Amino acid sequence: MKTLRRLIYGEVIIAVAFVTACFLALFFFFDFVDELQNVGKNNGVYELKHAFLFVLLLLPSRLYDLMPISVLIGTIFVMARLAQSSEFTILRTSGLGPTLALRNLLGLGLGFVVFTFAIGDYLSPLCDRYGQFLKAQYMGSQIKVGQTGAWLRETQDDRKIFVNINTLTNEGDPKGIRIFEFNKDGNWVALIKADQAEISKDDSWNLRQVERNQLKSESTLVRQHIDQQRWPTDITAEMISVALLKPNRMRTIDLFQYIRHLSANNQTTQRFEIEFWKKVFYPLSCLVMVVLALPFAYLHFRSGNIASHVFGGVLAGISFFLLNNVSSYVGNINAWAPWFAAAAPGLLYTLASLAAFGWLVIRQ
Repeated sequence: MKTLRRLIYGEVIIAVAFVTACFLALFFFFDFVDELQNVGKNNGVYELKHAFLFVLLLLPSRLYDLMPISVLIGTIFVMARLAQSSEFTILRTSGLGPTLALRNLLGLGLGFVVFTFAIGDYLSPLCDRYGQFLKAQYMGSQIKVGQTGAWLRETQDDRKIFVNINTLTNEGDPKGIRIFEFNKDGNWVALIKADQAEISKDDSWNLRQVERNQLKSESTLVRQHIDQQRWPTDITAEMISVALLKPNRMRTIDLFQYIRHLSANNQTTQRFEIEFWKKVFYPLSCLVMVVLALPFAYLHFRSGNIASHVFGGVLAGISFFLLNNVSSYVGNINAWAPWFAAAAPGLLYTLASLAAFGWLVIRQ
């Protein structure tokens, strides 16, 4: 059985690697062509090598997005080829029963799950962040945060704090900061403006060029200008990243901590919880893909067209990803349980794949 496992694993890994390399080369080409329009900006500081490096830094994110579909196409190709050449029939007569075949492919799928999780949770966020800072540095721009900036909220003692960040510097520090303070009755009591802040590791920000406006009484407003001020807060750099970047590009633990921060401040977390569970379940879709591919080993390709069967499987995989996105939006609108909105497509396609697998095995 070890020899059979090595045979199947080796062929599937080679096929998946080849499909992934083709997809990455295609996306790299289109991303690079698109990025060429920025070459020469900032008085020629942004050069071709910077554009090349920026597009390279996009590849881990592309790899994370492409892994499940690459696993599907590569596994379908191997299963269909083994069926067409009757090699899978020989493997079955050698003791590779349906349950053992499923178990072996699930073992390989778990390897793809771990690899996809590592790419999406460690390498991709790091490269995305560095890529943004690289582009901002050489294009002479700052990382802009939407039209009105990023808004964060927290509670300190009996005060409610609203923080607005306009941009990020090339080093990733907040810039253009406004901090609104309200008392327990919801009345405004202070406004702090700062040109820039440096986030410390001791749960505080070092604000620079600070202007503090504080309401001492109903008719008395005190204004102070301070060069530097330490402002205690639980808002971390990772929370700012979640507010600025797409949640699906963040690390799972950072997204989880941000959700806890929102919950502690009585803010809605539905959208971020769905994204969190999608981050958890997305690597597991590699398991769904190998289960979806296994029935192709039991089809009789000599009596039909192998290309049409493989194309049908690819369409099924694409429909899975479309349903995955639709499920998130529908779940958010209808307030479904976040884990269910994220897991429903995977559960549905897994059941359908197992049903097709069982039906084909019974037909044999």
